[in-house]
Amino acid sequence: MSIDRRTALKSGGAAFIAFTALASGSLTRAYSANSGKALVADPAGLLDLPEGFSYRMLSKTGKPMSDGFMTPGRPDGMACFPHPTEAGRIVLVRNHENFSNVTDGKPFGESDVLLGQLDTSRIYDPREGTNPFFGGTSNLVIDVASGEVVRDNLSLIGTVGNCAGGATPWGSWLTCEEEPLKVGESGAAREHGYVYEVPAGATGPVDPVPLKAMGRFAHEACSVDPASGIVYMTEDSRSGLFYRFIPTVPGQLAEGGKLQALAIDGWNTADTRNYATDWSLAGARKIPVGERMAVRWIDLDDVESPNVDLALRGMRAGAALFCRGEGLAYGSRGDGKKAHFFNCTEGGANMTGQVWQLEPGEGGASDMLTLIYESGGADTLDLCDNLAVSPWGDLIICEDGRGDNYLRGLTPDGAVYDFARNAHEGKSEFCGACFSPDGSTLFVNVQVPGFTYAITGPWESLRAG
Repeated sequence: MSIDRRTALKSGGAAFIAFTALASGSLTRAYSANSGKALVADPAGLLDLPEGFSYRMLSKTGKPMSDGFMTPGRPDGMACFPHPTEAGRIVLVRNHENFSNVTDGKPFGESDVLLGQLDTSRIYDPREGTNPFFGGTSNLVIDVASGEVVRDNLSLIGTVGNCAGGATPWGSWLTCEEEPLKVGESGAAREHGYVYEVPAGATGPVDPVPLKAMGRFAHEACSVDPASGIVYMTEDSRSGLFYRFIPTVPGQLAEGGKLQALAIDGWNTADTRNYATDWSLAGARKIPVGERMAVRWIDLDDVESPNVDLALRGMRAGAALFCRGEGLAYGSRGDGKKAHFFNCTEGGANMTGQVWQLEPGEGGASDMLTLIYESGGADTLDLCDNLAVSPWGDLIICEDGRGDNYLRGLTPDGAVYDFARNAHEGKSEFCGACFSPDGSTLFVNVQVPGFTYAITGPWESLRAG
């Protein structure tokens, strides 16, 4: 999600060399319609990978962390950074998508016995005081040479539905609340639906400052343009918008800025979802894969409205509709040109997913929007969620599907291949795919029961394919 993931480590770019292969056994075909390498059935029943690749489990929900709290549940969006002060170490900053109705996966231990250890000033929403919301983030510090987690800790607490987010070029993670609760809903003492910033070097819960100028809505993911400092954002709604935030001071988001929504030139309130049943409606049309469309940006006001109606007001002003915008990442697909890539989980004629590309304009030219892939059905790509741009230019896409869930690769020429299958009996979604700064390791979460994996192997075999 961040260009920082593909820069060399200050310590010299040492690779993870100590990961032990856990997967072995006979080759089995991937259980989908995609071509590509066969996946090796994992005898542990956790993660099927191509031959030559291996995984290491770094973290499990409910296990003690080094700060004395328990590893929170429902790990989701995630980013990897060089450690800001410790050479030879990297940091994973990881979301926990604990909504207001989730009761398990608390970091406070049995009967909330650890709650008293929290500095109450660092809890964004204490709710009734003795039962705070427990969405937020955690940080894992990893030694590059050994691959071991050397310590882990809570880094944000008291928020709700922290689904995805995005890395910043200045070394922080933007974590996004997907549940825009009003005061009084589910016992909320404060409003929710905001973005918060968590430094990679956080050693405990940060001061939970909502970045209100970035809007109040069902936030999903962010990506930051390193040249301009503009933050792009998706919205997880079947009638959601695509946003950008122009900060008053680039790199200092708390100083405020301007929020805008994307509109397509010459097509007010464009419906990009491609599943309309009546194409005779005024302005309705199906967008073909590969069509480049110039966009404009609509200024939004009252961005933290208590009515949580930004999308509705933006649509009435001409903003384009997207179906469940989720994963969003900035990078290059191997041609040297940088763009923002994002998924629409239920977009497309089959409602099984779309992948979009937004190219920032240069020299006053319009930004350009392109539908680069639309799923032909669940057996090819089923409900694309988080995504990452690989060091070689493929998109690595996390599925949140109805059956078996995969990590899929999408090549620049539009081919989809299977890279990993969640073989755990729960069939839960993949989340938070991201690469180490040197590109040697792919980190990913399985949300339930709550695993964080590190995957290594012959990446050149995927490049060659």
